[in-house]
Amino acid sequence: MEASFEPKIIALVCNWCTYTAADLAGTSRLKYPANVRLVRLMCTGMIDVKYVIKALLDGADGVFIGGCHPGDCHYINGNLKARKRIQGVGSILESFGFEPQRLALRWIGASEGPEFAHHMTEFVNTIMQLGPNPSKARMIL
Repeated sequence: MEASFEPKIIALVCNWCTYTAADLAGTSRLKYPANVRLVRLMCTGMIDVKYVIKALLDGADGVFIGGCHPGDCHYINGNLKARKRIQGVGSILESFGFEPQRLALRWIGASEGPEFAHHMTEFVNTIMQLGPNPSKARMIL
């Protein structure tokens, strides 16, 4: 692992819950790694697996998906659709040469700013242990 490795994390987050929790974490001045880039989606139910794979192939070190708790989806069952889509992605990632731990799906409610900060810190630590995205070694800069 590189001594100065700073992972690049893409976080695909629900507008109604996880994004709001991220905002709460920020306004509460809670600490979490600054190398997380949030992509706000109206619902995690709209996530297509090809975008997760593309983010990793394009050099992201990890992809975090955060949505509403089951039963609390603004769009009724979008988070359940996301969970169903993401369940089998680990084996797909392995076929591309990625560790399945480079993808995380967590339920974080709008009032859970501390949980958001905790999950971001935990995920970044996991990625730090895995090291840089293996596709970066194959990239021509």
